[in-house]
Amino acid sequence: MYRSTLTEPRAVVLVFHGLAEHAGRYGSFADALAYADIAVFAHDHRGHGSTVARDAPFRRFARRNGPNVVLRDCRAVFDLARETYPELPIVIFGHSMGGLVALNFAQLYGRDLAAVAVWNSDFRAGWEVRAGLIGLRIEKFFKGSDVASMLSRRVVFAPWERSIENRRTDQDWLSHDPGAVDAFIEDPLCGFIPTVSMMEDVIALIRAGRSDEAIARLPKHLPMHLLGGTEDPATDGGKALKWLEARLKKQGLLDITLTIVEGARHETLNEVSAIREPVVRDFIHWLNARLG
Repeated sequence: MYRSTLTEPRAVVLVFHGLAEHAGRYGSFADALAYADIAVFAHDHRGHGSTVARDAPFRRFARRNGPNVVLRDCRAVFDLARETYPELPIVIFGHSMGGLVALNFAQLYGRDLAAVAVWNSDFRAGWEVRAGLIGLRIEKFFKGSDVASMLSRRVVFAPWERSIENRRTDQDWLSHDPGAVDAFIEDPLCGFIPTVSMMEDVIALIRAGRSDEAIARLPKHLPMHLLGGTEDPATDGGKALKWLEARLKKQGLLDITLTIVEGARHETLNEVSAIREPVVRDFIHWLNARLG
């Protein structure tokens, strides 16, 4: 787990990383927040990075109840942050799958939070998600839960890869920055094909987090920061974030900020500096306005 060390921070941000990556990739973001006197905690979700739990080998959350176990881990990190800085406001930040985790976490513990950021996540559960769940069940019946989900590879990730014309690599959908893309490809802890069980758990997070009942549990004044990119195939060019904004407003949330970044692909924090730096600066300004 990454933990920034500041003598007198004024707030804490907990970072929840995305699918098939790890917390170690958020060092530059943590440095920018630290420069603004904001402490950062970032941990590897189960089945990711260098974290190996007894029932969670690489590429699997848990043998059963994966989403609940992941959320329980996040609460343990929250409790550690609260123990370390008992008087400070705590914000959660989630990218992609981490955004799914962040919203679900806020629905459980929103009254303990100062703000929530959900970046580059898609909570829309249309026919594609329903069909995908049926496909995963068929895949599990024939192959088991703990094998790579080739269905997800073909139906989810491959179309995202093909969406980039004249691509240099299959991971160009992540960023315009060749160095960031190459670092992702060369990282043995990134880019793996999730297991059938992990993909089932990701869908469970989507379905739980998007429900009216769950959204209604969010405190109405809890600040929410939503962000997407116009060139991100994983969120339909940011349309998924616009959908989420409308869903939150329908349930009466009063402090929602939506940013759709022109030209940004999926990993906003690993984009070229002309995209990344203004976005991070604006996010810090947003935090400042809400933390006082």
